[in-house]
Parts: sequence; C-alpha cells; structure tokens
Amino acid sequence: MTLASAPALLFVLAACQQGEAPTSQETATQSAEGAVGPTAKPGISASDGHLVLPVVSGRPGAVYFSVRNDGPAAVKLIGVHVTGAGNAQMHKTDGGSMAAVDSLEIAPGAQVEFAPGGLHVMAFDIGESVKSSGTAELTLTFSDGDKLSMPLRVETMGGDMPGGGDMPGMNH
Repeated sequence: MTLASAPALLFVLAACQQGEAPTSQETATQSAEGAVGPTAKPGISASDGHLVLPVVSGRPGAVYFSVRNDGPAAVKLIGVHVTGAGNAQMHKTDGGSMAAVDSLEIAPGAQVEFAPGGLHVMAFDIGESVKSSGTAELTLTFSDGDKLSMPLRVETMGGDMPGGGDMPGMNH
C-alpha cells in the first residue's frame, strides 16, 4: 500500500461502520421490545423480581424486587413499566393505607426493597398472555432518562411469595 492510497482506505473503512453505538435509553427500549437482553443503568442493579398475579381476574397484580445504587450520586426513580400490563405504578403501604409514589430517591450505597407491606409496584390491566410460572419484564425509568430492565418471575398469590403472600395491614 502506498501513502497516497491510505486516505482512500480510511474512507472505505469509515463507510463500513454501521453508525454509532446505541445509547443506554435506546438499548433499554430495544430490551423492552425483546430485541436485546436486560439493560443496566451504570451503578444501579435490581434483583429478585417477581410479579404476583391477582386471585380475581381484572384486579391489579403486585411486583416486588430490590434495587441498589452503587453509583457515586443519588438517583431518582420516576416510572415503572411491566410488559403485559396496561399500566404500572409505584405505591407505598403505610399504617394500613396505600398511596401512589410519584418518585423515589435512592441514595448512593442504598438498597431499597419493594416488598409486601411497604413499597411495591401495582400492575393494572394484566393481559391474558401473562401466565403463572412464566416471565414478564420490569423496566425502571430514572429522572435522567436512563432505564434499567429486569426479568420478573410470574407467580400466583401465595405461591412462592415470602410469608405465603401475606401482606400485613393491607386492605386492597
């Protein structure tokens, strides 16, 4: 190869590139559509996710999981999405009453549990495609637009839930 042909080679190699790498938001979107596996927001992890189906069809299900912030700064969780559900919302049970949670700040080094009797996600209008012993996907959306997706085990009330599905003090 001569020095004169080097620019032409660089041009050809550059033309072979398929574009820029996807952003974390694009990857999360692809993940939610099933094209790519679960994604992770840097420094944030989620585990032990499960969706508990309602006993009575048409009622909401509940999602429980743990989320941990190992990043250097606080993050704010502002939204949730469950595949197969028409709508999902964060809620908190306190003293026997339940209220919607618009956002949740997670401090550096903190782990937050979404568990029966406390923080949880309500999954409304669950479709017929979501079946016990199957899987669904939970996508968490943060205030900076980043997302984190994780698989959910789908269970029936009282199935594999800790405490047999008992939700102390709850009156849904």
